[in-house]
Amino acid sequence: MSRQAGSVVDVLPDRTSETFAAWLMEHPGAEIICRDRATAYTKAVREAAPHALEVADRWHLLQNLSAAVEKTCHQHRDCLRKRAEEETATEVPEPPPMLIPPAELPRTQIIERTRHRYEDIHRLPKKRWTISAIARRLNLDRKTVRRFRDTDLDELLASARERRPNGVLEPFKAYLNARFTEAQGQVSGTRLSLEIQARGYRGSRQVVRKHLAALRAGTAEPVRADIPSPRKITSWITRPRETLAESQDE
Repeated sequence: MSRQAGSVVDVLPDRTSETFAAWLMEHPGAEIICRDRATAYTKAVREAAPHALEVADRWHLLQNLSAAVEKTCHQHRDCLRKRAEEETATEVPEPPPMLIPPAELPRTQIIERTRHRYEDIHRLPKKRWTISAIARRLNLDRKTVRRFRDTDLDELLASARERRPNGVLEPFKAYLNARFTEAQGQVSGTRLSLEIQARGYRGSRQVVRKHLAALRAGTAEPVRADIPSPRKITSWITRPRETLAESQDE
C-alpha cells in the first residue's frame, strides 16, 4: 500500500519471506512497512530493508489486544464475578444468564478466512482479473470465486457461523458455566444436557460433554455473559485509588 497515494501497489503470490524479500529488493527505498506478526515478514524486512521502520497494522493490533483482554478476563473470571456480585448487591437484580440474548460469536479461523477471501476476490476483478485467473491465483474452484463475488459479505459470514463447531451450544454456554461453578465441577454431562434441552437446546449430548471437559481442563472459551462487561471492568481500572482503598477496607 502506497502511503502517498493510498492505493495498492502490488499483490504478492504468497506470504513467504523469499517472495517478500525479493520484492523489496526490486523496489528499494521503503521507509515504513506495515505488517502483521508473521515471522516471514520479519525475516524479509531484516534481509532486504533493514533500515525500514516496522509497524503493526491497526486491525491486527486491536485483534491481539482484544484476544489478550478476553483471555485474561476468562482466567480471572472467579474474582471478577465475585467483584461484580459485590457491586450489584444493592442494585436491581439482573436477569439470569440464560435470559440474556447471546452475544455476537467471537472471531474464529473460518470467519477470518471468509473475510480475507472476500477481500481478495473483490480486489482482483478491479485489476481486470478473470474468474479463472482468480481461481488459479487463490487455489479455489471457480464456483467458489463466483459465489464470493456475487454474495454479500454478511451472508457469507452468517454461513460461516453456521458451520462453526459447537455453534448450536453457544446460547447455552453461560448457563452451563454457571451450573458448573455452582456444582464445583461435580455435575455430569447427561444432567446438564437434560437441563438445557428443557431450555431449547437441540444439539447432541456429546457437544455438551466436550464443553464440560473443556471447563474442567480450564480451556473453555470465555462467554461474555459469564464475566463482567468490559465497561464494568474499565470502571474498576479507572476508579480513584481512594475509592478502591475504601472498598478494600470494607
